Amino acid sequence: MKVGLQINRFDYPGGDSKIGQNVREVSVAAEDAGFDSIWVMDHFFQLVHISKYTDPMLESYTTLGYIAGVTKKVMLGTMVTGVIYREPAVLINAVTTLDVLSGGRAYLGIGAGWNDQEAKALGLLDPLHSKRFERLEDTLKLALQMWSNDAKPFNGKIYKLPEPHLSPQPVRKPHPPILIGGGGEEKTLRLVAQYGNACNLFAQDMDMLSHKLEVLKKHCQEVGRPYEEIEKTSLIGINIAAAIKDTEQTINKAKELKSLGIEHIIFANSHDVNASSYLQFSDTVKAIHDL
Repeated sequence: MKVGLQINRFDYPGGDSKIGQNVREVSVAAEDAGFDSIWVMDHFFQLVHISKYTDPMLESYTTLGYIAGVTKKVMLGTMVTGVIYREPAVLINAVTTLDVLSGGRAYLGIGAGWNDQEAKALGLLDPLHSKRFERLEDTLKLALQMWSNDAKPFNGKIYKLPEPHLSPQPVRKPHPPILIGGGGEEKTLRLVAQYGNACNLFAQDMDMLSHKLEVLKKHCQEVGRPYEEIEKTSLIGINIAAAIKDTEQTINKAKELKSLGIEHIIFANSHDVNASSYLQFSDTVKAIHDL
């Protein structure tokens, strides 16, 4: 079972001038501890269920590029990019650039988007009134076309591109894995079955998680896609400092997720941002790998 880390806050000791140093230390420590992937949220304001919305929040692809430069092995992605935030060809170019510069370590983490507060505040498209699922499907189709080195005109439901040229092409073949986040049963999980290489679902309610996976399986059957081809990932909140003291509880939760078919557990640590904590978590990471 793979283990990922979502870095979701940047209010480190020392203030803004120390953010870069702390991101580097946390990322290197996580890789040294055996984490398989590092993710950042693609938001411009901090989420209010984590902290104050005015707390520091870094732009995601700049941050991932920085993390790529200080790590060697971990996969890198957003958890997840709201499709309303960037024009699709610009997003695909950013993910491709990350993949090339990291030596093939990028995911395209993408979803329909939902945070209307930051969108309205910054003058972005309102995710709730912007045909977001049509935009999402267009972006997925365009990514597959551009990653096939095909620059013919693209005519989607929303986007029209006369020449979607992309060079260089991704290092990872056939392309960076597409992870689609969200559990919407009618639209999102259908798009996972059609276009995704991975899904991401929340792990708070095991019965609901099991149900969502069954819905995904049904969509796969309907579109003729092998369910086994899709990497099942799940995001779960954790207090790393507390988990170090109770490794059994964390490992048991990972076992429960694996029994449902989850292959990649991603810990969102909103409590302790000290790099040394991740090194102390290495035995737990190894135990989860061995499940």
